[in-house]
Amino acid sequence: MIAININEGDEVVDVRLTNGHNELIIADRNGRACRFDESNIRTMGRVSTGVRGMRLDEDGQDEVVGMIVVNDPVNETVMVVSEEGYGKRSQVEDYRLTNRGGKGVKTLNITDKTGKLVAIKNVTDDNDLMIINTVSYTHLTLPTILRVEN
Repeated sequence: MIAININEGDEVVDVRLTNGHNELIIADRNGRACRFDESNIRTMGRVSTGVRGMRLDEDGQDEVVGMIVVNDPVNETVMVVSEEGYGKRSQVEDYRLTNRGGKGVKTLNITDKTGKLVAIKNVTDDNDLMIINTVSYTHLTLPTILRVEN
């Protein structure tokens, strides 16, 4: 069964269930994120190739790392994590609402120290965080380690 046509070299990174009226935030490896309303995405048939969610850098290294569905912009925050283990929480409103296909706004300053962006998640103060590396893992409560940046 064909669900969608995918161009050679492309891959599906994330799939999320929405209610038809949500906002989406897509993040890339180069530290940018694009927030847009899902109503900007037209309905298509099964054999289509989809629409552009975010414009990537043409450096050959950029790629989408994830997507979140904003269900509760008042209580949810956006958490991003880098290759070197740096994390940041921001308010949803810190990401201006744009049209799909844009470059997005800077969500994390990418340096040699931080490494590239590897994940984006929507979180609340009630969530826990598990950090896993090649040696061990740690279980922490989110509010104690990552405050929301303004």
